[in-house]
Amino acid sequence: MSKKTSYIPDYLVLPGEVLEDYLESYGMTQAELADRTGMAKKTINEIIKGKAAITPDTAFKFERVFNRPASFWSSLERQFQEDQVRLAEKAKLSVHLEWLKRIPVRAMSSYGWISRFLDPIDQLEEMLRFFGIASPDQWRTVWEEYQVVYRQTQRFETCAESVSAWLRQGEIEAQKISCGPFDKKGFQDALDEIRFLTQEEDPKVFCPKLVAMCARVGVAVIFVRELPKTGVSGATRWIGDKALIQLSLRYKSNDQLWFTFFHEAGHIVKHGKKEIFIEGNGLDGEKEAEANKFSSERLINPQDLRRFLACWDGRSLSAIVQFASEISIAPGIVVGRLQHDGLLRIPHGNKLKVYYEWH
Repeated sequence: MSKKTSYIPDYLVLPGEVLEDYLESYGMTQAELADRTGMAKKTINEIIKGKAAITPDTAFKFERVFNRPASFWSSLERQFQEDQVRLAEKAKLSVHLEWLKRIPVRAMSSYGWISRFLDPIDQLEEMLRFFGIASPDQWRTVWEEYQVVYRQTQRFETCAESVSAWLRQGEIEAQKISCGPFDKKGFQDALDEIRFLTQEEDPKVFCPKLVAMCARVGVAVIFVRELPKTGVSGATRWIGDKALIQLSLRYKSNDQLWFTFFHEAGHIVKHGKKEIFIEGNGLDGEKEAEANKFSSERLINPQDLRRFLACWDGRSLSAIVQFASEISIAPGIVVGRLQHDGLLRIPHGNKLKVYYEWH
């Protein structure tokens, strides 16, 4: 993606300079303008020197004298005030360039999330627009809750900006999904239907169905590409009355994708609306264990698994395929479960898994 150049000038155009040009072209002195407008000579001089503003009343007086609409003069003043603030803000933002360096700008740009700019201050402005904040100081405030959650997992201290950017993109994408009111019972019923989608190998087939089925019961499902230095496979939180499940496809295999989805679904079903769950490596705790158990048992009924293990030779892949067909689930998910439980050697059986790539 090509880098953009900002066209905002780094200098100020005083409205008084434009007024002075008009006086010169009309051959008019400041004193004469004061007489024609009924304004004090001192006020005219202060406008020219940038010490006084062009008020709406003044703009209408200039309209009658110079035959230029009041909106022209008001616009000059408004633009001057905005440029003055903008240049002051640019100066303030220069102290935050170290923060910008910690954000994976290149990856975000390649994904089409943001535009690239040659000027670092312009790039910083772009990142503030992306996060929907006024300054990096507000980033620390807005994302503090997420920082606390992820710090409990492993290495958030070094990748806070990347994780927050990934989460923010999920929020942006979730805004595009129209959801019905949250229906807990309806969501649990939908999960029974969604389980059958695991047999679909093509994401172009199962992803739209998954998103639509969840949206009907108030859950937005978003797939967002993983950013460097995040180590995040999924996240669950609530935005207003809408539950949000965000998946990164970090592990790229269907067993991991579907386990993560049902794990996040477990958080929605079992845990409160005020809580945030961000999944990485090495997570533990009672609620994570509950979500893991929920996912495992939703995908493969414990009774069915015990029945299979009672007659399985510990190696046969054809038996795994037959079992998966009997319980209407993808064989790769069975392989993943057996590998996780130490009942099947890795990588034996991996050929039954489906692997995905972002395009």
